[in-house]
Amino acid sequence: MEIAFQTDIGRRRSQNQDRVARYTDKNGHQLMIIADGIGGNLSGDVAAEMTVKRLGHRFKVDSPENPLDAIRWFAREVQIINDQILKKSKEKMIYQGMGTTMVAAIAFQQTLVVANIGDSRGYLLHDKLLTQVTIDHSLVNELVRNGDITEEEALKLPQSNIITRAIGISPDAQIEVNRFDFHPGDQLLLCSDGLFKTVEKRTMVAVLNQQISLKAKCAQLIDMANDAGGPDNITVLIGKNDDQEG
Repeated sequence: MEIAFQTDIGRRRSQNQDRVARYTDKNGHQLMIIADGIGGNLSGDVAAEMTVKRLGHRFKVDSPENPLDAIRWFAREVQIINDQILKKSKEKMIYQGMGTTMVAAIAFQQTLVVANIGDSRGYLLHDKLLTQVTIDHSLVNELVRNGDITEEEALKLPQSNIITRAIGISPDAQIEVNRFDFHPGDQLLLCSDGLFKTVEKRTMVAVLNQQISLKAKCAQLIDMANDAGGPDNITVLIGKNDDQEG
């Protein structure tokens, strides 16, 4: 598994509240995670940092053994982090209302387990076709799913930044967790909304299909988001299944 990631403050924000990391457990499995902090008088970065570091720590000391175990592991560990953030939000005024979105994945040879809450996204590139494998927990996505508006219209609405679920906002974290085939040559793209709200899906596909390093792909996507105005923090992680044994 080859992995690269990059985060950028963007053009219009005074602080980067995104966090990104990868962790390896004792069996060599990889955890990849992005958290995009929200609310709380600019303390969203605290919630994002807690989520990434604590999930990573748990992965290193008590990681799931297989994909089915990983589904239960994500649900349990994220709920614990949710409780910890809610508790911390009561410690100081500056922490009140802080929370974070999260998208994370664990790779098991030819299976990916992907978890998300909020509107940070996961995509899977297979045979040059890019599929979104997460569901946005956002107000506009509810309208899209009900058929009231199109995906293109959703990106233009001023309410596009209103999310309906996040870590640290309510007692129940309500994450989505699903498993997917992950074949040799497939690529996983995790990103915060600063990317997909500014860079079209077909452009992402073109970048991912290039014969360049994953690091160069991350840099290209972030440059494109900034060239489109960079209204938000931008974080990109790309993982490629480089197992040649099939």
